[in-house]
Amino acid sequence: MERAVNARPRLVVVGGDAAGMSAASQARRWRGPGDLEILALERGRHTSYSACGIPYLVGKTVSTAEELVARDPATFAEKYAISVRTETEVTAIDVERRVVTARAADGSVAEEPFDELMIATGAVPVRPDLPGADAEGVFGVQTLADGIAVRRFVDEERPETAAIVGGGYIGLEMAEAFVQRGLRVVLADAGQEPMGTLDTDMGVQVREALIGMGVDVRRCERVTELRSEGGRVRAVRTAEGEYPADIVVLGMGVRPGSDLARAAGLRIGPTGGIVVDARMRTSAEGVWAAGDCVETFHRVSRAPVAIALGTHANKQGRVAGTNIGGGYARFDGVLGTAITKVCGLEVARTGLNESEACAAGFEFETAGLRSTTRADYYPGATWMTVKLLAEQRTGRLLGGQIVGWENAAKRIDVIATALWNGMTVEDMAGMDLGYAPPFSPVWDPVLIAARKLAERGRPPARG
Repeated sequence: MERAVNARPRLVVVGGDAAGMSAASQARRWRGPGDLEILALERGRHTSYSACGIPYLVGKTVSTAEELVARDPATFAEKYAISVRTETEVTAIDVERRVVTARAADGSVAEEPFDELMIATGAVPVRPDLPGADAEGVFGVQTLADGIAVRRFVDEERPETAAIVGGGYIGLEMAEAFVQRGLRVVLADAGQEPMGTLDTDMGVQVREALIGMGVDVRRCERVTELRSEGGRVRAVRTAEGEYPADIVVLGMGVRPGSDLARAAGLRIGPTGGIVVDARMRTSAEGVWAAGDCVETFHRVSRAPVAIALGTHANKQGRVAGTNIGGGYARFDGVLGTAITKVCGLEVARTGLNESEACAAGFEFETAGLRSTTRADYYPGATWMTVKLLAEQRTGRLLGGQIVGWENAAKRIDVIATALWNGMTVEDMAGMDLGYAPPFSPVWDPVLIAARKLAERGRPPARG
């Protein structure tokens, strides 16, 4: 497609969710409509929505799908002069010719030229080739459209039993949603304990809490088949047994959606993510990438990682958009800080767990304690467990995990802040944290765990 010589520079964005639309919006803040044309191509029907809110839509904590949409295409057009085409899938990128090939919902195919290209293709669900995976009642939960479909199925088909395949964040959150909807839930996970991003001793507490909520947790069981009758799913099978299921959610994780970039000849890293620098530039001039499709670096291990989190995607998109618009910004890496809950149980982690610390070559100490979320005597005090990892000899904090009940998990932000700034556990033990009986014991559990680790590194007292 030829363009007029005096045409405005054109930014094409591939992907209309967190990273893509953050980049587009930020680029527009730097350069007005007369200076930059922006076109976003989104293969789904929605833009800028909260994928993290999907389980709460299914569980009816959130009433409607519209509540999860931050900005729709009309808003982008009217307020930001950003043109968005939904249900339009980019099928190829030609870096040399500076065009992308896009297929619309009606099957028509067109080439769209670009001066700058923003790739925000997200993550792709891990879907093993299970017999019966195409049966009615089997869902992935990756997009808002997926969430709407699950909600509709539960509302209209009234399933009584549900199976969750995979015990990660989405697995736990969907288990909560189904419990809230009154379904009997089995969670089958191939790992030793649910929440594989936690250490096993912390994962045990998650499993025990799930069982207490009525979830049938099947650990170390890999699903081998989804049994169906008449085209509808009826059960999940593992080597150890068969479990009834009128609805199945596959939550076995994701991988970077980098296939388009790979086919275009862009550099792909060992994690499978698109390689970008701190300004979110790819290996091709004028081509940027951000979000779940990219590889970034871990601030503690210093190794490349691909971690699919909306927090990272929004920040990376903002950095890319600033640079596209003519400003200067950098993305300085990740810690993998994440938090979730299931029926009141709160789970959080940041930095490295034990296996990750070993893989990164650290020698480390750990300290954990079980404490209360408030002063013991204050009504509503519940338990929480804090675990910290620190490097031997230096005392440098490496990571932390929290499992507990109300008012527990957001303490992970204290640990993440200490990690971001390279603090030692001795530094942490002296931090001035807020105290009042409704919020914490006089010694916050995070400080006690840090003090325990710091004391291990001190030489023994001499008599």
